[in-house]
Amino acid sequence: MNISLFPKKDSAVSIWSGGLTYEYMIYPKTANYADRDFIFRISSATIEQEPSIFTRFKGYHRYLVMLDNSLHVEVNKEKKLYEKYEIMEFNSDDEVTSYTKGIDFNWMVSEKASHHKLKITSSNQNSNAPLVILFSLHATVIKINEKPYVLHPYDLLVIENEKREDILLHFSNECLFGILDI
Repeated sequence: MNISLFPKKDSAVSIWSGGLTYEYMIYPKTANYADRDFIFRISSATIEQEPSIFTRFKGYHRYLVMLDNSLHVEVNKEKKLYEKYEIMEFNSDDEVTSYTKGIDFNWMVSEKASHHKLKITSSNQNSNAPLVILFSLHATVIKINEKPYVLHPYDLLVIENEKREDILLHFSNECLFGILDI
């Protein structure tokens, strides 16, 4: 089992049409976002323009969570509202326009990945998924099989679990909890 901490302060920053994006992790490590050859990518972005048109591309499922605000969007011309921390799921090829400024969490998963799920939780979790992602919404202590990890707001913890060992997770505060079969 490999556990990696990705602090927000260390994430790579780049510009997108609506603001800045902070890339925490792209998998595999040899993948390139511009080449669209990744299995998954985890990032956080600022939405600084209204309206902002989300980048479109084929072959990916997206999870988006607003971290500081509600989100007013149009998805394929249909108006929708997502509250702060409510998970929005959509296809990366959808036409998405945001009418909200703020900061988001973004997880893009290739359609080639067989099973993935994201939820918000503060309760104990058991998992044997090959990949577990934990994104802190607040200052948090996460215990993984009783070993504590201290996360600041918007830090990412990733557990690569190739042998599918049983993992017991305990959270001191709400986190985004994602699993992925890769």
